[in-house]
Amino acid sequence: MKKNLIALLALVMMVMALVGCGTENAAQGKQDAATRTVTDIDGTEVTIPAKVDRIADLWHANNQVVLLLGGADTLVTTTKNVQGLPWFAQVYPRIKDISAPVKGTDVNWEEVEKEKPQVVLASNKEQIEMARKNGYTAVRVNFATYDGLRKTVKITADVLGGDAVKNAETYLSYLDEKTKFTNDRTKDLSDADRPVVLHIVGGDDLFKVDGVDTIIDEWIRYGGGRNAITAKGPQIKTTIEEIVKADPDIIIIGGTQSQKGIEAIKNDPQWSSLKAVKNGRIYANPVGTFNWDRYSAESALQLLWAAQTIQPKLFGDVDLVKETVNFYKQFLYYDLSEADAQRIIKGEAPAKN
Repeated sequence: MKKNLIALLALVMMVMALVGCGTENAAQGKQDAATRTVTDIDGTEVTIPAKVDRIADLWHANNQVVLLLGGADTLVTTTKNVQGLPWFAQVYPRIKDISAPVKGTDVNWEEVEKEKPQVVLASNKEQIEMARKNGYTAVRVNFATYDGLRKTVKITADVLGGDAVKNAETYLSYLDEKTKFTNDRTKDLSDADRPVVLHIVGGDDLFKVDGVDTIIDEWIRYGGGRNAITAKGPQIKTTIEEIVKADPDIIIIGGTQSQKGIEAIKNDPQWSSLKAVKNGRIYANPVGTFNWDRYSAESALQLLWAAQTIQPKLFGDVDLVKETVNFYKQFLYYDLSEADAQRIIKGEAPAKN
């Protein structure tokens, strides 16, 4: 009798232990299902909510990546710079109504807090550190080359989840296709057949230029040219003497003030001896929802524009207007007219109604 009682008590305790274990496992499973892990551009693993629908994006360029991936409705903050991009507002008017606590690299964290973001995206390491210090889940995204662009698109898609992952795969296939297309036609060109290209950051400062180890240098090369600047890095300060020595065949000016820069060059005797000026080969770089030339998902289109600009005989069959219209429809969910596309290609803002 006593042995039976002991066996019964042991059985009851075993059942209770199993029930407790099951409850603990269920709770753990519920917790795991509520979160997931992404790896940012630094290789840091970050635990984020399983469903992300409130993002504070502190990097101007990455707002466009979010738009491209179909996640713009998750944005609860943007930047003053993005709100100042006419084509971004044309394609996604809500951007004007979103909180913009970022001006340049300065962040108003009190304004960020009001929006209760689940995830903070930023490229600036100090912003990432400050976000984490303030208790936010922060994921660093950053790129300065096409390889970095590919990684940042994938990371942003991982954060957004859902359809964004498939959208990223479609976009990256398009980018790879255009990279291969341009490279296949220019890779065997000799240096003598490659025009020397000077890329100026913007029309407000004609002596701020882009060197090698940049996405600018990559599209110059894919497009069949050679960079006039051999120093490494973006946005390098140079002098008129160095530019005259390089004597570029082509000058390209980025940003929304490109026409201002073109006029300044044409009217300044210091630039008059350059081959680019003599031959009228000074161009405004296209600007869409972001500048095509740098930190832009539209850099897939920049490959085609650069190739056609640098090597017009090799790329005369490219219909860039059609490509731009199709790109905006497929990736930015916006119906451009051909006139709209032409304005973007010329670096012009939307026509006023």
